[in-house]
Amino acid sequence: MSQSGNFPAMFKDVPIDVKLPMNPPRNPATDLASKILEQENSDREALALLLDRHLSRSDRLLVQKTQMGNTEAFIGSVTLEWLSSRVRFASQLPLFQKKYDPQTDNVVRDRETIDELLQRPLDWSRQAALTLYLVARKNHKFPALLVVQSPPWVDNPDAPEWDKTGRSRQSSCDFVTLDKDNTIGLLDVSEKVAIFALDGQHRLMGVQGLMELIKTGRLQRYNKNKKAVGAAIIIDDLKQQYQVESADLQNLASERIGIEFIPAVLEGETRDEARRRVRSIFVHVNLMAVNLSKGQLAVLNEDDGFSIIARKVAVTHPLLKEKKKRNARVNWDSATVAAKSTVLTTLQALKDMSERYLGPKFPQWRSANNKGMVPIRPEDEELEEGLEEFNALFDGLSSLVSYQQLDSGTETPEMRRFSHEKGGGDGNLLFRPIGQIALAQAMGILVFEKGFSLKELVEKLQEFDVDGGFSGMEYPRSLWYGVLYDPSKRRVLVSGRDLAAKLLVYILGGIEDDYERANLRKALADARTFEGKAVSFDGKFVKPKEVGLPEVL
Repeated sequence: MSQSGNFPAMFKDVPIDVKLPMNPPRNPATDLASKILEQENSDREALALLLDRHLSRSDRLLVQKTQMGNTEAFIGSVTLEWLSSRVRFASQLPLFQKKYDPQTDNVVRDRETIDELLQRPLDWSRQAALTLYLVARKNHKFPALLVVQSPPWVDNPDAPEWDKTGRSRQSSCDFVTLDKDNTIGLLDVSEKVAIFALDGQHRLMGVQGLMELIKTGRLQRYNKNKKAVGAAIIIDDLKQQYQVESADLQNLASERIGIEFIPAVLEGETRDEARRRVRSIFVHVNLMAVNLSKGQLAVLNEDDGFSIIARKVAVTHPLLKEKKKRNARVNWDSATVAAKSTVLTTLQALKDMSERYLGPKFPQWRSANNKGMVPIRPEDEELEEGLEEFNALFDGLSSLVSYQQLDSGTETPEMRRFSHEKGGGDGNLLFRPIGQIALAQAMGILVFEKGFSLKELVEKLQEFDVDGGFSGMEYPRSLWYGVLYDPSKRRVLVSGRDLAAKLLVYILGGIEDDYERANLRKALADARTFEGKAVSFDGKFVKPKEVGLPEVL
């Protein structure tokens, strides 16, 4: 038999002197990488098992330790249900039991408690709004809470944790480290440890309201002092108004929120030193958190339809938008305008104008029924319609003679200042934010509630403006004397906005009822009465009943 006959048929054409390749040579680098990857996977699985074992414990919480100044803190996350059941208000601490008001959950402030207080008083009128925010908004978000951890021994001066000099032998936070750097570990959050909110007590209140709503199906509204007011919030109402299902509410309970623990007492502190430290942290946190101005809120607000439209008009309408070689006409931050300021208005005033003009047309945009509630963003079609209406209003206003003067070189301070102010001026209502708001309010009532034509109203305003109706607010002949101008203090009278709006509705032909006219005449007479003497339109002292209403345009 030939040598080739010993090979399988598939190799019959292969020369017998060729060596067939066997297993490829091993690559040491590849083998090492594979072993490393296997080890990493093994370590990851081991870590997962370790974490599962520890995280399943209800008495320990996985946290990361932080250190700023002399205070250590521990950051973690908990479910909303855990937060509601385990975290309390500082007023509920054993320390305050003799001075605790169970009705309001506040501490009675007196000479015995004033130095112990750790929080501001609770305002229960905020609870319903905060709860509704969590329920109605899909993209809701509460900032992390800052809480204080206080085991029983903290309030027992005879406990062994205090030395003979009254200083703590240890921190009140029982932390078991899991890493060599002492930064990751488990914090004792067992039932024996008191945990109270230092910063975030109203967020806690909102979460507690949510859990009450989930468990009972209703949430009572309260006033500031926790006295029941109005109808309770019912789940069925939420389903209809916000399309919220019971399952959605149940899921909220398992959402997680950030939480930061600080010790009630640090090692080496006396109880008084610890109290002062905790109080200082509360004050410092609130001092550092500067509130946004109303103008800044209007700039950033993506939910309130009136704010959205106001800022769009501010940057697009020819009367307001920025142009080269002219001063800016909108103050984006402050809610007021100084007499010498070159701006025409503020973003906050534009937002108020938007709300008062468009409010009658889009009442669903308002959140007045749920005070403090974040509004639901209107549909894009509604926003487009609202923007078109508000632009139309500004088209009309920009045609007024007073505003036309801006195009001829007149600066806004000249039109805004009163005659008695430095440099003198026109004292024009249209250049004061409060006057602009009152005008928008009146126009909204006339156009959307009474069905007047915007074009015809603007024509009447033009006539009124040409006759000086908006100018000289500081003179008795002005309709706004005593209404939007305080002659005794020689300044703008903000409280007269609603009366000014009613007067504008009247002179534009929107009040025909005799009883309503009589009430308006009396209100105007009262506004022009000083120390029992009324001032007529010709500047004479008369009896209040002798002050009449001007003619309708």
